[in-house]
Amino acid sequence: MDIKELASGLRFPEGPVAMDDGSVIVVEIAAGRITRVKPDGKTQTVANTGGGPNGLAIGPDGALYVCNNGGNFVMHERDGLLIPGHMPPTREPGRIERVNISTGKVEVVYSECDGHGLGAPNDIVFDTQGGFWFTDHGSTTDEYRTHGNLYYAKADGSEIKHVLRELLSPNGVGLSPDGKTVHYAETFPGRLWSLPLDAPGKAAIPAGFTPANFAGAYPGLGYFDSLGVQADGGVCVATILAGGISTFWLDTGKFEHTPLPDIAVTNICWGGKDMKTAYVTLSSTGKLAAVPWRSPGLRLNYNA
Repeated sequence: MDIKELASGLRFPEGPVAMDDGSVIVVEIAAGRITRVKPDGKTQTVANTGGGPNGLAIGPDGALYVCNNGGNFVMHERDGLLIPGHMPPTREPGRIERVNISTGKVEVVYSECDGHGLGAPNDIVFDTQGGFWFTDHGSTTDEYRTHGNLYYAKADGSEIKHVLRELLSPNGVGLSPDGKTVHYAETFPGRLWSLPLDAPGKAAIPAGFTPANFAGAYPGLGYFDSLGVQADGGVCVATILAGGISTFWLDTGKFEHTPLPDIAVTNICWGGKDMKTAYVTLSSTGKLAAVPWRSPGLRLNYNA
């Protein structure tokens, strides 16, 4: 596989967004900032958010929407790698932010739901109605683990609601090509789930004891991080420890793992005219890479 390194020296990059000008915008979780990687590899700071910017998406107004986990992880240097650990003793509140790409202005859109503060917002995806789904990963200490949640909210700040509660480390989130299913990945069990929808932001809760329909798991030791969806519906989940992208075709049951040179591959997005260039974050080594992909990625509902 032809892997092209676009940038290095990034402080745990995540949340890649392929821009129309050929650049890629990423967050640097450990640096508390958002960074543009230009086609020539040069980097430029878009905004300093503080906390722990994580998931990133373009909204209907052309702004960046950021899942900021508030600094949910202590970062450890091990053998030249940057590895996230437990929640620190103190951190900033988790929140959803709007960032003006031109000016770098940062505004908080949501910091709570139903009177309760957000925990550690992680990943985000917009639907055709201009609303967005996002995961709250929860937090881990040496004594306990808090639950995570799946939320739906409107970009204008007018509504936010719980859709699923008491989840175990929800991370990546994405929509099926027809918009009728939201997929989410749970990190520590390494499982992918699919939730059918009756309407935008309204789940058709499946019968039984699970919050959604089980869609797949890595066949070995692997933690799931963020995800992206191909145009053919294949769900591509960044897989930690196994070091690569795990792709699930839910209609056929087919599975394929694409290895990449980092134990903490955390996210994937697509760009280029044919949407067959995958941009992946190799987070523990601080790199953004471009990889020719087997299938086009699903074109997102909003771009800039």
